[in-house]
Amino acid sequence: GYTGVWARENTRAALFDAMRRREVYATTGPRMTVRFFGGWKFLDRHAHAPDLAAAGYGEGVPMGAGLPTRENDAAPSFLVSALMDPDGATLDRVQIIKGWIDGNGRPAERVFDVAWAGGRQPGDYGSIPPVGNTVELETATWDNRMGAARLAAVWIDPDFDPDRPAFYYARVLEIPTPRWTTWDAVRLGVDRPDDVPGSLQQRAYTSPIWYDPEPAPEAAD
Repeated sequence: GYTGVWARENTRAALFDAMRRREVYATTGPRMTVRFFGGWKFLDRHAHAPDLAAAGYGEGVPMGAGLPTRENDAAPSFLVSALMDPDGATLDRVQIIKGWIDGNGRPAERVFDVAWAGGRQPGDYGSIPPVGNTVELETATWDNRMGAARLAAVWIDPDFDPDRPAFYYARVLEIPTPRWTTWDAVRLGVDRPDDVPGSLQQRAYTSPIWYDPEPAPEAAD
């Protein structure tokens, strides 16, 4: 996998500052580009802004930070953008994962699909149907006739409880591509193992953004 670091410049000091801010994300292998911001007043238009990062920093905080003090009765809003690896597969969907402690003191988590490729419509509980699969197992190939080169959205937490701490992070899924065992089977001329899938969906994960009913401290530079 790879780790992406959003630093102010390509210097040792700036890279360490970014890691201290936790303004980082990871992928399972592809070189996707992912931005994730949280705040209280993001609008749909910010997902299509010419300079999305400027909107993100101007109206909120980046991945790895705590949400600023709540304004009025707003629910938190999140701005997320993902670009495909230019040499890889297109994107299936972007998800935001929310975690919190429920009323019984147990950890809880929910996955929200917030942006996706194609004309798919949400089903039960807002879930999006699978994107499909173009993988040819006998040749370990696929094509990008489905999926999207870029996905971006603004999402507002529909179940926000201002009295409960929570965290949010973004996850980006590619369309299916051959699993490494499929690659090896084709290259070495051997049978694929029967006990593992022939394809998978590579993905990226961002650092979380935290909400605390108490004001969050400023991130260290």
